[in-house]
Amino acid sequence: MEKVECEGLQEQICTAYHPTRDHQGRSKNLGTVWTASAHIITAVIGSGVLSLAWATAQLGWVVGPVTLLLFAAITYYTSGLLADCYRTGDQVTGKRNYTYMDAVASYLSRWQVLTCGVFQYVNLVGTAIGYTITASISAAAINKANCFHKNGREADCGVYDSMYMVVFGVVQIFFSQVPNFHDLWWLSILAAIMSFTYASIAVGLSLAQVISGPTGKTSLTGTEVGVDVDSAEKIWLAFQALGDIAFAYSYSMILIEIQDTVKCPPAENKTMKKATLLGVSTTTAFYMLCGCLGYAAFGNGAKGNILTGFGFYEPYWLIDFANVCIVVHLVGAYQVFCQPIFSAVETYAAWRWPNAGFITREHPVSAGKKVRFSLNMFRLTWRTAFVIVSTVLAILMPFFNDILGFLGAIGFWPLTVYFPVEMYIRQRQIQKYSTRWVALQTLSFLCFLVSLAAAVGSIEGVTESLKHYVPFKTKS
Repeated sequence: MEKVECEGLQEQICTAYHPTRDHQGRSKNLGTVWTASAHIITAVIGSGVLSLAWATAQLGWVVGPVTLLLFAAITYYTSGLLADCYRTGDQVTGKRNYTYMDAVASYLSRWQVLTCGVFQYVNLVGTAIGYTITASISAAAINKANCFHKNGREADCGVYDSMYMVVFGVVQIFFSQVPNFHDLWWLSILAAIMSFTYASIAVGLSLAQVISGPTGKTSLTGTEVGVDVDSAEKIWLAFQALGDIAFAYSYSMILIEIQDTVKCPPAENKTMKKATLLGVSTTTAFYMLCGCLGYAAFGNGAKGNILTGFGFYEPYWLIDFANVCIVVHLVGAYQVFCQPIFSAVETYAAWRWPNAGFITREHPVSAGKKVRFSLNMFRLTWRTAFVIVSTVLAILMPFFNDILGFLGAIGFWPLTVYFPVEMYIRQRQIQKYSTRWVALQTLSFLCFLVSLAAAVGSIEGVTESLKHYVPFKTKS
């Protein structure tokens, strides 16, 4: 590569080669605080926001809001630790880690790298399934809202979600052919706008319900034993609510990939910390409004999905619009979570079989003067297969709250807390049994207990739901 003149020490460090390349020979990134924040908001404000009224109903006025704020604080703190691990060594000149697993490999042992890979990619695949379920429920809700408006609230307006999942899968097959994360900035910004829109509609409708009435019964401890649930259900549903809240904040598994879109200078970790503060604080404000106003509006009977459970019937056109926004947002969010999977498999395949034309050859395709793109047969085949498999799994287990709770449980502790804490301890060489070491390990252990409880509650919920569900036959 040909070297060029650069002004300023940081500029020389970050663009020491051709202006379109970084000093490791990779394409130079152009992301900013705003694009990174858009990626974060797209990833964070998703399915989770719709379940927060239900989660607050299970926990009550005291534990519910406090839990939301605690998860926000933990996510922000550990995201800062993780952002510092993007480069190994110096934050400006150190080697870049392009993926979460690269960062773990730079600081921790081989078995921890393998464990991280299992948790990260299982969670990413699960998120793709969860978003397919949510998008189909929202698409079906448009049909149901129109039916209720036309035929009355007592009409049988149940629909089969499965066909909507198939349509969502077909759309994702096309978007999945976008080669990499960097080319999806526009989709993330559009998706972030959609997420703000439907979250605002949910907040507005809840506020209107609180003002105009009638409202549901609320309490300091949430659903009441002997009235709403029995004692065992209270425990399981409270655990599941913790998982739903954890899922609502889950994006750490793609934080490094988002950071890898950010330009340098300034140092990427500084930009990412600003983006994290902006993203997490914005989403927390929406979460508090959605959770608390939704609970105030519907009380202990709050539905699992505030915009599709039909606590709201009118104005039907606004509910339709909100659900359209959800679908559009989840088209983008699906890609934000799946691109790291695509990249990992394709990078490994190219390394393992560098001379295989099926894997490495790009075929230029032109559709007119302005539409040009490249087609890779391996990318086309494997990404299509991935979308098909995730769609089929969504059809087999379309349980909104249960699936979100389980995904939040298996992803929160290892990916949001354990690995960032362990890498930070190794990076800063924190002495074992020192005050800071004990504090970090205590935080990690408490979060492990929360994740374990949420996983158990969600598995119990899935087990119960499977007893009453038959694919393509059970209506929602």
